[in-house]
Amino acid sequence: MGSGTFAVEPEPTGPPWREWSEIGEDEALARGVYAPVRSLSYGPPDAVAVAPGDVRGTVLIPERCDGYCMGLDGRNGPNLACAQCGEPVATRVDDCGLWQTTWLDPRSVRSVPDDEPSPPVIGWDELAEQDECARTPPIDPPGGWNPVWEAAAGAALPHLLVGASGGRLTVPEGLLTDAFRTALDTLLPSGPPPKSLALAGPGLHAADADIVLVPRHPQTGRVWAAPPGPHPVPLAAEVWTWLASDQNRTPAPMPIRVPDGVRRDDPLPLLPPVRFRPDWDIFVRTLARLPEVRRPWLRRIYDQVTERPYADPF
Repeated sequence: MGSGTFAVEPEPTGPPWREWSEIGEDEALARGVYAPVRSLSYGPPDAVAVAPGDVRGTVLIPERCDGYCMGLDGRNGPNLACAQCGEPVATRVDDCGLWQTTWLDPRSVRSVPDDEPSPPVIGWDELAEQDECARTPPIDPPGGWNPVWEAAAGAALPHLLVGASGGRLTVPEGLLTDAFRTALDTLLPSGPPPKSLALAGPGLHAADADIVLVPRHPQTGRVWAAPPGPHPVPLAAEVWTWLASDQNRTPAPMPIRVPDGVRRDDPLPLLPPVRFRPDWDIFVRTLARLPEVRRPWLRRIYDQVTERPYADPF
């Protein structure tokens, strides 16, 4: 989470957890889960995620500071207590491989209005025109794929599979190819004539495409309303805006042709040494909550991916 921002998780989070064998299919369906999962949380709903640096007046609870590596994973529930009264109030997560977040326990905290005005909601046209600082680049400064892109692709990929209806899906060249083509080609079986994928949203129209990736608003969570026709698939706004700006770039002609045998003295940006991989955990959790996963061909994909989490394309 960026400093000064928050998000609310409507689903239950944290312990206690119940294994799939204890839950049963009917109870899982009532929770909006349509395929077997390892376990489900029966903790409180509506936990609030904030940036760890935005939390003040708390202390760690030593006996709840477990983690798999060199950080905290929150397995035992709230691990932060109020510094004044000692009441557990939040769960900090910062173990390696996990998003650094502090989850405020809805049973112990409440919102208090302040005198600061609410930030204005960005319009769709403003979203498309934001400068580069407001977008998330696909490459991290150390040279690897940005985990925000991996997470966004993991969330969008199940919806793309549903839209493809069991057939192939053609992906346009560019960053969309890096993010989605390998995964779609690996997971989708051969079938009807391929459908087409394109980017659509404010300032971008793809009337001829069968499926369009459209932005999800970064403040409200609403999905941009695509015109009737193509099947819309939501994509995180910070990734969508970068893809949209990439599509709008027009190569500028060089004033002078570089002679044969002469190398450029300004190196081109390096690509990551590994292939892009969507986030496996987000993919599985998203697909399990789509009713379409009960279709035999999509259930086969779900079972294949859950049984082999480190196989292609993950």
